[in-house]
Amino acid sequence: MILQKSIPHNPLESVKLPGIKPLDLVDWLPVDDAFSGQMAQRDALLSERRDQVLMMDQSAKEAAQELLQLVLAHRYEAAQEQVTRPDGVVISIDWQDPLATLGLIAQEDFCILQRPEGSPEHVLTGAVLCFPASWTLSEKFMRPLIGIHDRIDSYDEGIAARVQRLFDGVQVGRPLWRFNALWYQSPELFAPRSINDPRDHSHGQNAPYMRSEQQVILRLPQTRAVVFSIHTYMVHMEDVMRQWGR
Repeated sequence: MILQKSIPHNPLESVKLPGIKPLDLVDWLPVDDAFSGQMAQRDALLSERRDQVLMMDQSAKEAAQELLQLVLAHRYEAAQEQVTRPDGVVISIDWQDPLATLGLIAQEDFCILQRPEGSPEHVLTGAVLCFPASWTLSEKFMRPLIGIHDRIDSYDEGIAARVQRLFDGVQVGRPLWRFNALWYQSPELFAPRSINDPRDHSHGQNAPYMRSEQQVILRLPQTRAVVFSIHTYMVHMEDVMRQWGR
């Protein structure tokens, strides 16, 4: 069981969708008390289930390499050959396998979205997604934003248009962020669910674990691709209520 003891944002706060706020870039890619446990699980998933947690179209490779360079500059002093993670594990940087390297050096999952010429929406062209929360990467890969969210009841045409405007308008060096928050029966981080599988209605206010994602949208300066990064918090209900329940 891999849990944090706290969440830096209030997951009990009611926020109107899409709930976007500006983010200071220094606050991107936090390292928290679950780093070692989450990274060990990421290592195992990328070794044993790579085809389920990593997909990349060739059109996304340059953007993935640019993203890797950005993460290295932000977190690892722009190292080029290898890094030592905060848990002491040494990771070799593979520029020909940028998404896998990203999955091994940061707690975040990363999705790359690009808007092909003539397309009305951004398309998911690459992702390393070790901690899916009730969705499956293979079913969303190479789909546009509206297709990615097509089974989410609250993602109507109005929200879809607003999200697309956000993706079109996000500025280099001025990332945006939001959070979601759901109660879960299980603390499992790798929790894919097919669109054909029924939703688990046992989740709810009486479930013992809060799963909350800090989701960041940023623009890469060279390729102009949009990155959607996800930092997953899994916290026991008692700790959530102790921190935010007053």
